[in-house]
Amino acid sequence: MTDRAQYFSLNRILLVTVGLWPYEQSKFDRLWFIFLFSILTTAILFQFTTFFTSKYTTDFFIKVLTNALFFTNFAIKYIFFAINIEAVKNLLTQFQHIHDQLKNKYEYAIIEKYSYNAKRFSIALTVIYICGIIILVGIQCPFYITGAILQTNVSQPRRLPITTEYFVDQEKYFFLMLVHLNTALCIGTGAVVATGAMLIAYLIHMCGLFKIASYRIEHAMRVSMLENITPEKDILILKEIKCTVDIHRQAMRLSKFLVSKFEVMLFCLITTGVTSLSLNLLQIFRLMSSGANIDEIFNPSLFTLVSVIYMFCANYMGQHLTDHNKQIFVAAYNVQWYIAPLRIQRLILFLLQRNAQEFTVGVGGLFTGSLECFATLVKASVSYFTVIYSTQ
Repeated sequence: MTDRAQYFSLNRILLVTVGLWPYEQSKFDRLWFIFLFSILTTAILFQFTTFFTSKYTTDFFIKVLTNALFFTNFAIKYIFFAINIEAVKNLLTQFQHIHDQLKNKYEYAIIEKYSYNAKRFSIALTVIYICGIIILVGIQCPFYITGAILQTNVSQPRRLPITTEYFVDQEKYFFLMLVHLNTALCIGTGAVVATGAMLIAYLIHMCGLFKIASYRIEHAMRVSMLENITPEKDILILKEIKCTVDIHRQAMRLSKFLVSKFEVMLFCLITTGVTSLSLNLLQIFRLMSSGANIDEIFNPSLFTLVSVIYMFCANYMGQHLTDHNKQIFVAAYNVQWYIAPLRIQRLILFLLQRNAQEFTVGVGGLFTGSLECFATLVKASVSYFTVIYSTQ
Protein backbone atom coordinates (compact mmCIF):
# COMPACT_ATOMS: atom_id res chain seq x y z
CA MET A 1 0.00 0.00 0.00
CA THR A 2 1.41 3.41 -0.99
CA ASP A 3 1.56 6.19 1.59
CA ARG A 4 -1.04 8.25 -0.23
CA ALA A 5 -3.40 5.25 -0.15
CA GLN A 6 -2.68 4.74 3.55
CA TYR A 7 -2.67 8.33 4.79
CA PHE A 8 -5.11 9.95 2.36
CA SER A 9 -7.68 7.15 1.94
CA LEU A 10 -10.66 9.19 3.17
CA ASN A 11 -9.46 12.26 1.27
CA ARG A 12 -9.35 10.14 -1.87
CA ILE A 13 -12.98 9.06 -1.40
CA LEU A 14 -14.11 12.66 -0.81
CA LEU A 15 -12.22 14.03 -3.83
CA VAL A 16 -13.38 11.21 -6.12
CA THR A 17 -16.97 12.05 -5.13
CA VAL A 18 -16.59 15.59 -6.48
CA GLY A 19 -14.36 14.59 -9.42
CA LEU A 20 -11.12 16.10 -8.08
CA TRP A 21 -8.84 13.18 -7.17
CA PRO A 22 -5.61 14.00 -9.07
CA TYR A 23 -4.73 10.41 -9.92
CA GLU A 24 -6.56 8.31 -12.50
CA GLN A 25 -8.42 11.27 -14.01
CA SER A 26 -10.60 9.65 -16.69
CA LYS A 27 -12.97 11.31 -19.14
CA PHE A 28 -15.84 10.32 -16.88
CA ASP A 29 -14.20 12.12 -13.92
CA ARG A 30 -13.85 15.30 -15.99
CA LEU A 31 -17.45 15.08 -17.23
CA TRP A 32 -18.62 14.41 -13.67
CA PHE A 33 -16.80 17.53 -12.45
CA ILE A 34 -18.30 19.63 -15.28
CA PHE A 35 -21.79 18.30 -14.48
CA LEU A 36 -21.51 19.07 -10.75
CA PHE A 37 -19.92 22.47 -11.31
CA SER A 38 -22.67 23.37 -13.81
CA ILE A 39 -25.36 22.67 -11.21
CA LEU A 40 -23.53 24.89 -8.71
CA THR A 41 -22.95 27.78 -11.14
CA THR A 42 -26.54 27.74 -12.44
CA ALA A 43 -27.79 27.99 -8.85
CA ILE A 44 -25.67 31.14 -8.46
CA LEU A 45 -26.82 32.50 -11.84
CA PHE A 46 -30.53 32.06 -11.03
CA GLN A 47 -30.03 34.05 -7.83
CA PHE A 48 -28.59 37.04 -9.71
CA THR A 49 -31.36 36.91 -12.34
CA THR A 50 -33.80 38.12 -9.68
CA PHE A 51 -32.43 41.63 -10.28
CA PHE A 52 -34.00 41.56 -13.77
CA THR A 53 -37.54 40.77 -12.62
CA SER A 54 -37.88 42.27 -9.14
CA LYS A 55 -38.13 45.82 -7.91
CA TYR A 56 -34.78 47.05 -6.65
CA THR A 57 -34.50 47.98 -2.98
CA THR A 58 -31.50 48.04 -0.68
CA ASP A 59 -32.94 45.26 1.49
CA PHE A 60 -33.62 43.08 -1.54
CA PHE A 61 -30.11 43.69 -2.94
CA ILE A 62 -28.44 42.73 0.35
CA LYS A 63 -30.62 39.65 0.74
CA VAL A 64 -29.81 38.31 -2.74
CA LEU A 65 -26.13 39.21 -2.54
CA THR A 66 -25.55 37.49 0.81
CA ASN A 67 -27.07 34.25 -0.48
CA ALA A 68 -25.23 34.44 -3.81
CA LEU A 69 -21.86 35.19 -2.20
CA PHE A 70 -22.23 32.15 0.05
CA PHE A 71 -22.64 29.91 -3.02
CA THR A 72 -19.90 31.84 -4.85
CA ASN A 73 -17.41 30.86 -2.15
CA PHE A 74 -18.19 27.22 -2.94
CA ALA A 75 -17.61 27.77 -6.65
CA ILE A 76 -14.33 29.62 -6.08
CA LYS A 77 -12.81 26.81 -4.05
CA TYR A 78 -14.17 24.13 -6.38
CA ILE A 79 -12.82 25.64 -9.62
CA PHE A 80 -9.43 26.71 -8.25
CA PHE A 81 -8.77 23.27 -6.79
CA ALA A 82 -9.56 21.81 -10.21
CA ILE A 83 -7.21 24.30 -11.90
CA ASN A 84 -4.39 23.36 -9.51
CA ILE A 85 -5.00 19.62 -9.58
CA GLU A 86 -1.48 18.97 -10.95
CA ALA A 87 0.00 20.89 -8.00
CA VAL A 88 -2.05 18.69 -5.65
CA LYS A 89 -0.64 15.61 -7.38
CA ASN A 90 2.89 17.03 -7.20
CA LEU A 91 2.57 17.61 -3.45
CA LEU A 92 1.44 14.03 -2.90
CA THR A 93 4.42 12.77 -4.90
CA GLN A 94 6.87 14.94 -2.94
CA PHE A 95 5.38 13.81 0.36
CA GLN A 96 5.86 10.19 -0.75
CA HIS A 97 9.51 10.96 -1.60
CA ILE A 98 10.14 12.55 1.80
CA HIS A 99 8.44 9.65 3.58
CA ASP A 100 10.74 7.20 1.79
CA GLN A 101 13.73 9.05 3.26
CA LEU A 102 12.67 8.79 6.92
CA LYS A 103 15.44 7.22 8.97
CA ASN A 104 14.03 5.28 11.91
CA LYS A 105 10.93 4.05 13.69
CA TYR A 106 10.66 7.23 15.77
CA GLU A 107 10.36 9.40 12.68
CA TYR A 108 7.80 6.99 11.23
CA ALA A 109 5.89 7.19 14.53
CA ILE A 110 5.82 11.00 14.30
CA ILE A 111 4.45 10.99 10.76
CA GLU A 112 1.93 8.29 11.73
CA LYS A 113 0.71 10.46 14.60
CA TYR A 114 0.23 13.50 12.39
CA SER A 115 -1.39 11.41 9.67
CA TYR A 116 -3.84 10.14 12.27
CA ASN A 117 -4.60 13.73 13.30
CA ALA A 118 -5.21 14.66 9.65
CA LYS A 119 -7.55 11.71 9.26
CA ARG A 120 -9.46 12.75 12.39
CA PHE A 121 -9.98 16.22 10.91
CA SER A 122 -11.23 14.67 7.67
CA ILE A 123 -13.60 12.35 9.53
CA ALA A 124 -14.93 15.24 11.65
CA LEU A 125 -15.59 17.40 8.57
CA THR A 126 -17.29 14.48 6.80
CA VAL A 127 -19.53 13.72 9.79
CA ILE A 128 -20.49 17.40 10.13
CA TYR A 129 -21.28 17.53 6.40
CA ILE A 130 -23.45 14.39 6.46
CA CYS A 131 -25.28 15.51 9.61
CA GLY A 132 -25.87 18.93 8.07
CA ILE A 133 -27.41 17.40 4.94
CA ILE A 134 -29.62 15.11 7.02
CA ILE A 135 -30.81 18.05 9.14
CA LEU A 136 -31.45 20.12 6.00
CA VAL A 137 -33.60 17.39 4.46
CA GLY A 138 -35.24 16.64 7.80
CA ILE A 139 -36.32 20.27 8.22
CA GLN A 140 -37.47 20.90 4.65
CA CYS A 141 -39.27 17.69 3.69
CA PRO A 142 -41.94 17.62 6.44
CA PHE A 143 -42.56 21.36 6.03
CA TYR A 144 -43.11 21.32 2.26
CA ILE A 145 -44.87 17.94 2.13
CA THR A 146 -47.29 18.96 4.89
CA GLY A 147 -47.89 22.24 3.10
CA ALA A 148 -48.75 20.40 -0.11
CA ILE A 149 -51.12 17.95 1.63
CA LEU A 150 -52.93 20.61 3.67
CA GLN A 151 -53.16 23.03 0.77
CA THR A 152 -56.47 24.95 0.76
CA ASN A 153 -58.27 26.88 -1.95
CA VAL A 154 -56.86 30.13 -0.59
CA SER A 155 -53.32 28.94 -0.08
CA GLN A 156 -50.34 31.23 0.05
CA PRO A 157 -47.71 30.78 -2.67
CA ARG A 158 -44.84 28.58 -1.58
CA ARG A 159 -41.45 30.26 -1.23
CA LEU A 160 -38.02 28.82 -1.83
CA PRO A 161 -35.53 29.16 1.06
CA ILE A 162 -33.32 31.27 -1.24
CA THR A 163 -34.59 34.00 -3.57
CA THR A 164 -34.21 32.91 -7.21
CA GLU A 165 -35.67 33.59 -10.65
CA TYR A 166 -35.96 30.59 -12.99
CA PHE A 167 -38.29 32.35 -15.48
CA VAL A 168 -40.90 29.57 -15.08
CA ASP A 169 -44.07 29.10 -13.06
CA GLN A 170 -42.75 28.77 -9.50
CA GLU A 171 -45.86 26.96 -8.21
CA LYS A 172 -45.79 24.39 -11.01
CA TYR A 173 -42.05 23.64 -10.83
CA PHE A 174 -41.55 24.38 -7.15
CA PHE A 175 -40.16 20.99 -6.14
CA LEU A 176 -37.81 20.82 -9.14
CA MET A 177 -36.38 24.22 -8.22
CA LEU A 178 -36.10 23.16 -4.58
CA VAL A 179 -34.23 20.00 -5.59
CA HIS A 180 -31.90 22.05 -7.80
CA LEU A 181 -31.04 24.48 -4.99
CA ASN A 182 -30.54 21.73 -2.44
CA THR A 183 -28.41 19.72 -4.87
CA ALA A 184 -26.26 22.78 -5.55
CA LEU A 185 -25.88 23.33 -1.80
CA CYS A 186 -24.86 19.68 -1.28
CA ILE A 187 -22.35 19.88 -4.15
CA GLY A 188 -20.90 23.17 -2.91
CA THR A 189 -20.52 22.10 0.70
CA GLY A 190 -19.26 18.69 -0.42
CA ALA A 191 -16.59 20.34 -2.57
CA VAL A 192 -15.54 22.62 0.30
CA VAL A 193 -15.34 19.65 2.70
CA ALA A 194 -13.36 17.51 0.21
CA THR A 195 -10.89 20.22 -0.80
CA GLY A 196 -10.66 21.69 2.70
CA ALA A 197 -9.95 18.29 4.25
CA MET A 198 -7.20 17.68 1.69
CA LEU A 199 -5.53 21.05 2.26
CA ILE A 200 -5.74 20.60 6.04
CA ALA A 201 -4.21 17.12 5.68
CA TYR A 202 -1.33 18.61 3.69
CA LEU A 203 -0.66 21.30 6.28
CA ILE A 204 -0.81 18.82 9.16
CA HIS A 205 1.72 16.63 7.35
CA MET A 206 3.93 19.70 6.95
CA CYS A 207 3.68 20.19 10.73
CA GLY A 208 4.81 16.58 11.05
CA LEU A 209 7.92 17.37 9.00
CA PHE A 210 8.72 20.30 11.30
CA LYS A 211 8.30 17.96 14.27
CA ILE A 212 10.72 15.46 12.70
CA ALA A 213 13.24 18.30 12.27
CA SER A 214 12.91 19.06 16.01
CA TYR A 215 13.39 15.37 16.81
CA ARG A 216 16.48 15.14 14.61
CA ILE A 217 18.23 18.07 16.28
CA GLU A 218 17.50 16.63 19.74
CA HIS A 219 18.60 13.15 18.64
CA ALA A 220 21.81 14.44 17.05
CA MET A 221 22.78 16.44 20.14
CA ARG A 222 21.78 13.90 22.80
CA VAL A 223 24.09 13.70 25.81
CA SER A 224 25.49 10.28 24.91
CA MET A 225 26.74 11.66 21.60
CA LEU A 226 28.43 14.67 23.21
CA GLU A 227 30.36 12.63 25.78
CA ASN A 228 33.89 11.70 24.76
CA ILE A 229 33.48 12.98 21.22
CA THR A 230 35.50 11.04 18.67
CA PRO A 231 36.00 11.85 14.97
CA GLU A 232 33.38 9.20 14.16
CA LYS A 233 30.84 10.80 16.51
CA ASP A 234 31.72 14.20 15.10
CA ILE A 235 30.94 13.05 11.56
CA LEU A 236 27.72 11.34 12.70
CA ILE A 237 26.47 14.46 14.53
CA LEU A 238 27.35 16.61 11.53
CA LYS A 239 25.47 14.28 9.21
CA GLU A 240 22.34 14.24 11.41
CA ILE A 241 22.28 18.02 11.71
CA LYS A 242 22.55 18.33 7.94
CA CYS A 243 19.54 15.99 7.69
CA THR A 244 17.72 18.29 10.12
CA VAL A 245 18.44 21.32 7.96
CA ASP A 246 17.36 19.39 4.86
CA ILE A 247 13.93 18.30 6.15
CA HIS A 248 13.37 21.74 7.70
CA ARG A 249 14.07 23.35 4.33
CA GLN A 250 11.74 20.89 2.58
CA ALA A 251 8.93 21.54 5.07
CA MET A 252 9.19 25.31 4.53
CA ARG A 253 9.46 24.94 0.76
CA LEU A 254 6.42 22.66 0.48
CA SER A 255 4.36 24.90 2.77
CA LYS A 256 5.21 27.96 0.67
CA PHE A 257 4.57 26.00 -2.53
CA LEU A 258 1.12 24.93 -1.35
CA VAL A 259 0.07 28.45 -0.40
CA SER A 260 1.55 29.99 -3.57
CA LYS A 261 -0.45 27.66 -5.80
CA PHE A 262 -3.70 28.58 -4.05
CA GLU A 263 -2.83 32.24 -3.42
CA VAL A 264 -5.38 33.61 -5.92
CA MET A 265 -8.07 31.33 -4.51
CA LEU A 266 -7.30 32.41 -0.95
CA PHE A 267 -7.34 36.09 -1.90
CA CYS A 268 -10.75 35.67 -3.60
CA LEU A 269 -12.10 33.77 -0.58
CA ILE A 270 -10.86 36.46 1.81
CA THR A 271 -12.48 39.19 -0.29
CA THR A 272 -15.83 37.44 -0.68
CA GLY A 273 -15.70 36.14 2.89
CA VAL A 274 -15.24 39.57 4.47
CA THR A 275 -17.87 41.09 2.17
CA SER A 276 -20.32 38.27 2.89
CA LEU A 277 -19.75 38.47 6.65
CA SER A 278 -20.30 42.24 6.67
CA LEU A 279 -23.53 42.02 4.65
CA ASN A 280 -24.86 39.12 6.72
CA LEU A 281 -24.26 41.05 9.94
CA LEU A 282 -26.08 44.00 8.38
CA GLN A 283 -28.99 41.81 7.32
CA ILE A 284 -29.27 40.17 10.76
CA PHE A 285 -29.29 43.56 12.48
CA ARG A 286 -31.92 45.00 10.14
CA LEU A 287 -34.16 41.94 10.37
CA MET A 288 -33.99 41.88 14.16
CA SER A 289 -34.72 45.61 14.29
CA SER A 290 -37.83 45.14 12.15
CA GLY A 291 -39.11 42.21 14.25
CA ALA A 292 -38.68 39.59 11.51
CA ASN A 293 -39.53 35.91 12.01
CA ILE A 294 -36.86 33.41 13.02
CA ASP A 295 -36.99 31.69 9.62
CA GLU A 296 -35.96 34.95 7.92
CA ILE A 297 -33.01 35.38 10.27
CA PHE A 298 -31.91 31.74 9.96
CA ASN A 299 -30.05 31.99 6.62
CA PRO A 300 -27.89 35.06 7.40
CA SER A 301 -27.17 33.68 10.88
CA LEU A 302 -26.05 30.36 9.42
CA PHE A 303 -23.92 32.07 6.76
CA THR A 304 -22.31 34.27 9.43
CA LEU A 305 -21.46 31.27 11.61
CA VAL A 306 -20.00 29.30 8.69
CA SER A 307 -17.92 32.30 7.52
CA VAL A 308 -16.43 32.87 10.97
CA ILE A 309 -15.63 29.17 11.46
CA TYR A 310 -14.04 28.95 8.01
CA MET A 311 -11.87 32.03 8.64
CA PHE A 312 -10.82 30.64 12.02
CA CYS A 313 -9.87 27.19 10.67
CA ALA A 314 -7.83 28.64 7.79
CA ASN A 315 -5.90 31.00 10.05
CA TYR A 316 -5.52 28.39 12.78
CA MET A 317 -3.69 26.09 10.36
CA GLY A 318 -1.33 28.92 9.42
CA GLN A 319 -0.70 29.58 13.12
CA HIS A 320 -0.14 25.84 13.65
CA LEU A 321 2.64 25.84 11.02
CA THR A 322 4.31 28.87 12.60
CA ASP A 323 4.20 27.30 16.07
CA HIS A 324 5.76 24.06 14.82
CA ASN A 325 8.59 25.98 13.19
CA LYS A 326 9.22 27.74 16.51
CA GLN A 327 9.62 24.34 18.16
CA ILE A 328 12.76 23.77 16.07
CA PHE A 329 14.21 26.99 17.48
CA VAL A 330 13.37 25.84 21.02
CA ALA A 331 14.90 22.40 20.40
CA ALA A 332 18.11 23.92 18.97
CA TYR A 333 18.33 26.36 21.88
CA ASN A 334 17.82 23.73 24.59
CA VAL A 335 20.41 21.16 23.43
CA GLN A 336 23.94 21.35 24.84
CA TRP A 337 25.36 22.82 21.64
CA TYR A 338 27.99 24.83 23.53
CA ILE A 339 30.00 21.67 24.38
CA ALA A 340 29.97 20.38 20.80
CA PRO A 341 32.88 20.82 18.38
CA LEU A 342 33.20 24.25 16.78
CA ARG A 343 31.87 23.40 13.32
CA ILE A 344 28.80 21.75 14.87
CA GLN A 345 28.25 24.86 16.99
CA ARG A 346 28.28 26.89 13.79
CA LEU A 347 25.55 24.70 12.28
CA ILE A 348 23.44 25.04 15.43
CA LEU A 349 23.90 28.81 15.37
CA PHE A 350 22.84 28.75 11.72
CA LEU A 351 19.59 27.03 12.75
CA LEU A 352 19.07 29.53 15.57
CA GLN A 353 19.60 32.49 13.23
CA ARG A 354 17.33 30.96 10.61
CA ASN A 355 14.50 30.52 13.11
CA ALA A 356 14.99 33.94 14.68
CA GLN A 357 12.88 35.27 11.80
CA GLU A 358 9.32 33.99 12.17
CA PHE A 359 8.19 31.58 9.46
CA THR A 360 4.71 32.39 8.17
CA VAL A 361 2.53 31.58 5.18
CA GLY A 362 0.63 34.47 3.69
CA VAL A 363 -1.41 35.72 0.76
CA GLY A 364 0.07 38.44 -1.43
CA GLY A 365 2.04 39.93 1.44
CA LEU A 366 -1.22 41.35 2.82
CA PHE A 367 -2.62 38.50 4.90
CA THR A 368 -0.63 36.10 7.08
CA GLY A 369 -2.12 32.86 8.33
CA SER A 370 -2.40 33.45 12.08
CA LEU A 371 -4.92 33.95 14.84
CA GLU A 372 -4.04 37.63 14.75
CA CYS A 373 -5.06 37.74 11.08
CA PHE A 374 -8.35 36.01 11.96
CA ALA A 375 -9.08 38.72 14.53
CA THR A 376 -8.16 41.39 11.95
CA LEU A 377 -10.54 39.95 9.33
CA VAL A 378 -13.43 39.72 11.80
CA LYS A 379 -12.70 43.25 13.02
CA ALA A 380 -12.63 44.51 9.42
CA SER A 381 -15.96 42.80 8.68
CA VAL A 382 -17.58 44.40 11.73
CA SER A 383 -16.11 47.79 10.76
CA TYR A 384 -17.51 47.55 7.22
CA PHE A 385 -20.88 46.52 8.65
CA THR A 386 -20.85 49.57 10.94
CA VAL A 387 -19.93 51.92 8.09
CA ILE A 388 -22.61 50.52 5.76
CA TYR A 389 -25.27 50.66 8.47
CA SER A 390 -24.40 54.25 9.39
CA THR A 391 -24.88 55.36 5.77
CA GLN A 392 -28.41 53.93 5.54
